[in-house]
Amino acid sequence: MQPTERPETLAVLTEWAADRHGKLPALRFKSAGGAWEEVSYDQLRAHVRDFGAELLALGVRPDDRVAILAETRPEWTYAHFAVFAAGAVVVPVYPTAGDEEVEWVVGDSAASVVICENAEQAAKIERLRPRLPGVRHVTLMTDREPPAEQAAPDALSDALLDRARTRAPADLATIIYTSGTTGLPKGCLLTHANLGAVQSATLPLIDGGPGDSTYLYLPLAHLLAQLIEFTTLIEGGELCFYGGRIENVVAELAEAKPTHLPSVPRLFEKVHSVVLSLAESQDGGRERFEEAVRIGVLAADGVLPPDLQDAYEAADKALYGLVRQALGGRVRWALTGGAPIAPHVVDFLRACGIAVYEGYGMTESAGVISLNHPGAVRYGTVGRPIAGCEVRIADDGEVLARGEMVFPGYHADPAATRDALDDEGWLHTGDLGAVDADGYLSITGRKKDLIITSGGKNLTPSLSEFAIQRSRFVSRAVMVGDKRPYPVALITLDAEEIGGWAAREGMELTEPPSRDPRVRALVQEVVDAANAEVSRPARIREFAVLDEDFTVEGGLLTPSLKVRRRAVAEQYAGVVAGLYEKGDSSTTPHPQAATRP
Repeated sequence: MQPTERPETLAVLTEWAADRHGKLPALRFKSAGGAWEEVSYDQLRAHVRDFGAELLALGVRPDDRVAILAETRPEWTYAHFAVFAAGAVVVPVYPTAGDEEVEWVVGDSAASVVICENAEQAAKIERLRPRLPGVRHVTLMTDREPPAEQAAPDALSDALLDRARTRAPADLATIIYTSGTTGLPKGCLLTHANLGAVQSATLPLIDGGPGDSTYLYLPLAHLLAQLIEFTTLIEGGELCFYGGRIENVVAELAEAKPTHLPSVPRLFEKVHSVVLSLAESQDGGRERFEEAVRIGVLAADGVLPPDLQDAYEAADKALYGLVRQALGGRVRWALTGGAPIAPHVVDFLRACGIAVYEGYGMTESAGVISLNHPGAVRYGTVGRPIAGCEVRIADDGEVLARGEMVFPGYHADPAATRDALDDEGWLHTGDLGAVDADGYLSITGRKKDLIITSGGKNLTPSLSEFAIQRSRFVSRAVMVGDKRPYPVALITLDAEEIGGWAAREGMELTEPPSRDPRVRALVQEVVDAANAEVSRPARIREFAVLDEDFTVEGGLLTPSLKVRRRAVAEQYAGVVAGLYEKGDSSTTPHPQAATRP
């Protein structure tokens, strides 16, 4: 168990950490030339002091709002703690956000300074400046001269330290705009005490410290990545930033050699798919793969029979060890959240010797409500509530949470705050769930996503969608069926997996693959298998295979990669209508392909 010692506020975190960890590596990242560079805790403190002094020179006052618009990179961390040290409030902005969202977040938060990653992002803000009268300054986080590690004190640096030390736990730390699936995002107010409550509860549960390295590719505009940042630096570990190209993350892990790997499920699913595809390219490969996973899980659970020891060692050489090396050879702790992870992917990672822990939370709860962790794991759940957080299930199945980590409300939106927080302080999460006899929480869907068919059946779409998306050939599945006689689905493909499947089968697919009858037959098998797992009313009667995947840029995914259901339903309304026309004239499911209308 790790000690729960931590700084009182985030404003002094880098000062606190440098006093304890000094010359140890705090950050590691690739330079423009491709070589790995390190920044020590002392150097991190110098960067934060230098950046913070610049903010004071720009006239940043206590509680001013300062927006950060950038990809995940070391300079994000410098800016992050510089704003905290200046006594200001951090307003993260997703770099993928369009003009409307950027204008809304910067304007609604009343940000006076915007810190941009590069000239391109700065130009976006300048273009919007006529509609952002509150913005006084736009500054870049890159192309800055590295500060001296032991710079002589001056009036600004002294003022910065004084400002940082006067911040209190009750002070506002950040306004994080939740990327809602409908409408403009709402600004969640989070105090230093809210974020500190999560740190106090989770630090004892996370095995990390000096010598450990956490690979960070998740967007720092999202609270999960920020919590990882805080925890790693408090514990004295190293934050290893990805090289800037998201498509290279899996390949880069072998080079980065992290010990800790926080991720959304998609990364782990991709690793599983790649290995399974390689196995399937050999005669009997899938059967050997599945047997190796079975044996590996027995070993992970400590119940491997002696007569399987030789088989385990052979599988370790042929599979488990190769997977560990592909991830750098040192990963021992993996965290996943944001979406459910398929049980067979968890089994695969565990078989390879990588512990994976699933958790649950939301921005309104400062990021964490429950967490699986060493010594308290129940696969298929999101763990037990963390210390200081109460959880109960309302009569309608909604998950409610209460504790010091729960936010005080939404910025400038008292009506939304009243909807989220009741008079007894319970946060109404909007998620449906259940708590078992041992206190482990399971999430079953979103309350507002419930589909009520014309026959009065209440359906939770995530159950059918997740069953379909467990196939590596499927990227997304969206159930439609509200006020309709039965549910149908819109399905997008994983182009890479479909291409690999076709190559193994020696097939040349038509373009687009969604219109190839062999692909549609493959998806039919996936839907049939999913239908066997759910109740009869929730079974998909008809489905369409779409020609393109959903994207943030196309407006069908939020920046945190959640499906915007209303936008999908509107964009493909004609396709959905066609599915019901076919369903009304047929008694059996009938797949079809669909282009964007």
